[in-house]
Amino acid sequence: MKRSEINEIIRECEAWVTSMHFLLPPWAHWSLDQWKTLKHEGVDATEIFANMLGWDVTDFGKDNFNSFGLTLFTIRNGNLKKDKKNYAEKILIISEGQHNPMHFHWYKMEDIINRGGGKLIIEAYGSTSDGNLSDQDFSVKIDGIRRSFKPGSHIVLEPGESICIEPGLYHRFFVEGGQVLAGEVSMVNDDCTDNRFLEPLSRYTNIEEDEMPYRLLCGDYEHFLGKFD
Repeated sequence: MKRSEINEIIRECEAWVTSMHFLLPPWAHWSLDQWKTLKHEGVDATEIFANMLGWDVTDFGKDNFNSFGLTLFTIRNGNLKKDKKNYAEKILIISEGQHNPMHFHWYKMEDIINRGGGKLIIEAYGSTSDGNLSDQDFSVKIDGIRRSFKPGSHIVLEPGESICIEPGLYHRFFVEGGQVLAGEVSMVNDDCTDNRFLEPLSRYTNIEEDEMPYRLLCGDYEHFLGKFD
């Protein structure tokens, strides 16, 4: 993706998230110059940098963001090797017509919440011992109520509803009836080791730097700000 495309996506998402009356932390809106000033002044933002908090715009290496992509903002995340925080929180901005890869997590349990907009659809399957799709029924909790589903079911979440996705449950998201602001409340998030994609994919986007970043992505910090401890 071009940096100019990513910049425009974040501008649109910032405005839309604000219109949904969901407020991000102040540093979500900092410019590159503000980040540089912060580091120059010796402010300790190690948790933001090391735990990959912040913006994430990905096309999963498919180079077709509008049909296969996702915009996320990680608000908080722990790092079990460095601190005692054992939880994470994100928002996901999912546009109509946009899909993301079928995947599960080896370790992370997460609640996915439809915080507003259209309908959030989760396509889900159990998994086999060798990491493939299962042909067996599975069950999940939706707002604390356990329900059973056939493999490949499309589970519909209206605004305000949530689903608990346990480790090993294959899932992917898409939406109907307009863009959705989804929330994720989970155990510590580790995109480097905890994702199992059914189809091997790149988790992050290759960026063509055709202009300076409007907002730094979570993978940009070291490149633009230098190394940090």
